[in-house]
Order: sequence, then structure tokens, then C-alpha cells
Amino acid sequence: MRKQPKNKTIAIFEGAQIRRHWDEEKELWYFSVSDIIAVLTKSIDPVAYWRKLKERLLKEGGNETVTKCHGLKMVAPDGKMRLTDVADTEVMLRLIQSIPSPNAEPFKLWLARVGYERLEETADPEIAINRQNSTTAHRLISKIIKLNVRDYAYHLTNL
Repeated sequence: MRKQPKNKTIAIFEGAQIRRHWDEEKELWYFSVSDIIAVLTKSIDPVAYWRKLKERLLKEGGNETVTKCHGLKMVAPDGKMRLTDVADTEVMLRLIQSIPSPNAEPFKLWLARVGYERLEETADPEIAINRQNSTTAHRLISKIIKLNVRDYAYHLTNL
């Protein structure tokens, strides 16, 4: 198997592979639209689903979202480089909100919760500070535990 360059990698979401590309210049991740659609809709033909969704969005006046999706050559399942529609994180989140599928609902609920939390933090900055402190504390505790386990294992092997 050929090693993927650092800027073209595979992400795993719910056990499915999502192709992505890091743009060094813009400092943005671009994700394969059809891969995201495949995961969220469980569609047999996610490319056809995306084609129909694009048509619907254009009819409804959502052409800004569609035009922000660009073609990028990515490794296809057959191993060949194929032109694939990709979108950055912001556009991808807007597209996900347009997918009428029960499989997308947990993700939409998560987006709504995160959005609500950000609105609360804007209204009361102390909430953001407390959240950041909590996150930092969890990360530090996790690192300490890992270091202690590693240190303990090192001492066991060097007795």
C-alpha cells in the first residue's frame, strides 16, 4: 500500500473512510463531499445523491454553498486519482445541515448544541473561560496519567 502524503490523508468517521486534503497556503482541511454523504445517508450511490442535492440547493437559492465546493484529484477506491468535489469545514457543515436524512440528525443536534454553547459564551465570557480551564485540566490529567504509566513500565523493564 502506498503511503499517503501528509496533506492527503484518510480520516475515519463511524468506521468509514473520509478522504481529506490539507491546503498549506489557506491552512484549511478539504473533505470529500461524496464520502461525507455516504456516511451520513448510507446511500448506495453517494455521487448521485450529491448531484441531486446540488440541483435542489441551486433551485432553493443555496448556490453559494454549491459554488464553494471545488474539484480536487483524490485517490479513489480503485487506487486511481479522480476528480472529487471537496469542501472546507465551514461549507461541509452547511451541506450537512441540508441533508434530509435521519443518519445526519445526531450530527445536526451536535452542531446545534455547539452553536448554542458558543452563543452563551459570547453573552457571558466567563463560561468560555471555565470551559477552557476544564478542557486544559482534563488534558493535563490525561498527560500525567500517560507519563506515569510509561514511567512505571520503564521501571518494570529495567529492574
